[in-house]
Amino acid sequence: MVRRKSSVQLRVLTKMTPVCPFVKAARPDDASSRKPSENQNKQQTGHESKVKQESGDSASISPKCPFGYDSQTFKLGPFSCMICQALLFQCSKCLPCSHVYCKACISRFKDCPLCGADIEKTEADTNLQDVVDRFIDGHARIKRSQVDTDQKEVAGEKKTVIYEDVSLERGAFLVQQAMRAFRANNIESAKSRLSLCAEDIREQIERMGNTSELCSQLGAVLGMLGDCCRALGDAGSAVNYFEESVNFLEKVSTDDLEIKHTLSVSLNKIGDLKYYDGDLQAARSYYSQGLNVRRNAIKHHSTVPSQILDVAISLAKVADVDKNLGNEDVAVDGFEEGIKLLEGLKLNSEEVGLEQRRLSVLEFFNSQLPKKQHD
Repeated sequence: MVRRKSSVQLRVLTKMTPVCPFVKAARPDDASSRKPSENQNKQQTGHESKVKQESGDSASISPKCPFGYDSQTFKLGPFSCMICQALLFQCSKCLPCSHVYCKACISRFKDCPLCGADIEKTEADTNLQDVVDRFIDGHARIKRSQVDTDQKEVAGEKKTVIYEDVSLERGAFLVQQAMRAFRANNIESAKSRLSLCAEDIREQIERMGNTSELCSQLGAVLGMLGDCCRALGDAGSAVNYFEESVNFLEKVSTDDLEIKHTLSVSLNKIGDLKYYDGDLQAARSYYSQGLNVRRNAIKHHSTVPSQILDVAISLAKVADVDKNLGNEDVAVDGFEEGIKLLEGLKLNSEEVGLEQRRLSVLEFFNSQLPKKQHD
């Protein structure tokens, strides 16, 4: 999950332009059409905005996050770990230099990565972690507008600024932080952020029902949670997350190739875990389900090279299990079908990555055929 999978699953959650959840989205022409005089009057505009808010009028808010966490133009902010570049998790302060990192990140160092000082010991910085957690709650969690619940206004009470519904952007921000942490092997941090995202989407589903959009988002996030558990060695929880991911993705009635790919990947990962656990029959069942999803995908997209390669990979998994189960003839049929697909796959010179995968899978198929057929 995590080369192709990660980019696929993140895409599910980023269909809307990602912006800082504290603000309303700026129009595309905002930056280019801004006049020099507007920059000169920046402080005055901010003061007028504050006055409007206090007087009960709609607040005019800057289109950039003051902490630098706009997910479209992301830069490291004050709550970032300089090692994994994600939001701090289990803040750990180095002594004597006092630089702070994620606990899992700094545990791999003897010298401070920022200043080079010897790390005599580390201690938890609970105060900073509390600030980071509050920031996440306000910046990245999906908060529903109070318009639906607070129908009555109390006379003289200061109005609360209601920001536009940016649920997808907030979910995308959490996933972005999780992926940064995952790539840096800070798995617990990634799992924590993804769990918050999944919790928020579940709450939306309770309110709005199993919409295709929400089911696809939750299915993608659950699949990534499964990857986290697998990386932590918790195979049982990984299977549970992957199975739940499949359950939600199957609710999505769509021809979207990326969603179908994500669904088949979750099925294959369950199959992998069953395979390594020695349950070959269960592994074959999940591999076969993944193969069927991919076969259906190429019925309407038979010219998409990546989809054809996906089918070949699924054929390899099913045939490999058949061979281990002693079903030699069935296995050979699967290997031969895969070879035929790959030999007929035409790729252009720019698709170097796909060509390398094609050759690798083709080599595996040929190595599995009986000697006389291989010759």
